[in-house]
Amino acid sequence: MKEEFPFVSIIIPCFNEEKYIGKCLGSLLRQDYSKEKMEILLIDGMSKDKTREVIKDFTGKYPFLRILDNPKRFTPFALNIGIKNAKGDIIIRMDAHAGYEKDYISKCVKYSIEYDADNVGGFMKTLPSGKSLTAKAIAFCLSNVFGVGGSYFRTGLKEPRWVDTVFGGCFKREVFDKIGLFNENLIRSQDMELNIRLKKAGGKILLHPDIIAYYYPKDNLKDFFVHNLKDGIWTIYPLKFVKTAFKARHFIPLLFILTLPISIWPYLIFNLFFSTKIAIEQKDIRLLFLMPIVFLTRHVGYGLGSIVGLFKLLIE
Repeated sequence: MKEEFPFVSIIIPCFNEEKYIGKCLGSLLRQDYSKEKMEILLIDGMSKDKTREVIKDFTGKYPFLRILDNPKRFTPFALNIGIKNAKGDIIIRMDAHAGYEKDYISKCVKYSIEYDADNVGGFMKTLPSGKSLTAKAIAFCLSNVFGVGGSYFRTGLKEPRWVDTVFGGCFKREVFDKIGLFNENLIRSQDMELNIRLKKAGGKILLHPDIIAYYYPKDNLKDFFVHNLKDGIWTIYPLKFVKTAFKARHFIPLLFILTLPISIWPYLIFNLFFSTKIAIEQKDIRLLFLMPIVFLTRHVGYGLGSIVGLFKLLIE
């Protein structure tokens, strides 16, 4: 990298990530960005597994890598601890449950400067967390427009475009001075809420296909359902703390559940269409039977979670 490129602070919230944190850090150590111009801050929510042991193996070898404590455990607290302790002119929010192409940081910084963007992100390629067919089906679901709607950072794109949110995010430091830190009332959805604030303040958010990360989701239907249930809750419940709702696509699963049984028939048609398409593309007939269940698990979980969030909003 050229000398004029800025110092970068990478902040990574983590809690009980012993399975993935080593893979994540390994991908960061392979980055082509100068190690003299970066620091990696791991903000741990007092993990109860071997996460801290894995991290300490890295911190003992690499002085630019530090671990910080997050006694309140949850993600928004970790992010704000990271920002307050960051030294960089550029702050990149990363996920412990992911891996990154070797030019991820350099391209984030490059396009931040080139496009004068306040936040930059790229394509999040979802990979199976295990070898089972269910794990593969979950990854297909989260990469498909029927599974995730118009989330371009999940489904991919050919050209750079200005968007409303990105995965992770590469921020100019002054963004946080201008609009404030992450909302600590939001256990989830804090990224979307901050990006909404950023756009309202006139900020620009760039999604660029050259920037590539790899995400590893849940690998079984039970955990996948619970994860989507929680996501659904935190699509509606944040209205207790913020005035601005999220994008319309986030409320489609709620609409689906509320309009049953009318909505089930067109839903099944679309479900079977996309499930068949995936089975043909992957040349695996088993997916024709499994994909409808995975799609249903995502949409019902998210929709039911949205109803729970609505009740919480009304009674609390």
